[in-house]
Amino acid sequence: MRLNAGFTLLELLIVLSIMVLGYSAIAINFSSGNDTLALKAAARDIVSGLRYVRSQAMLSQKQKTLALNLKNNTYQLADQEKSYAIAEDIDVTVKTAKEDLDDGVAQLRFFPDGSSTGGRILLESHAYTQEININWLTGHVTLAQ
Repeated sequence: MRLNAGFTLLELLIVLSIMVLGYSAIAINFSSGNDTLALKAAARDIVSGLRYVRSQAMLSQKQKTLALNLKNNTYQLADQEKSYAIAEDIDVTVKTAKEDLDDGVAQLRFFPDGSSTGGRILLESHAYTQEININWLTGHVTLAQ
């Protein structure tokens, strides 16, 4: 009588297939998490830009704007030539005063007293949404999930 001292090739193949399926499920979950991370990062960057423009308006005692180009998903801070890109797979929607929308560019204005024209920016990617609100009276910028 001979004792089995190991595993058969079939048993090893079954275990390896189960491991591959498990790791592929984990990889799919990680990739969907990257979408939300990119969306949250873009929202935080825009919020930082808006707060920067507001502070510049208050410091310089002059009106300052953040220009958000909805056609090519970029935005530009007041008195800066550099454009900041938003990922292509993120849809950007802006709700603000009609006179601040011109040919696909939304001008989000801040005044010397800290107030603004107000508005709402919606960022959407797949099933995830980030909402940025700008209070017209105080100019306070908030990020709602």
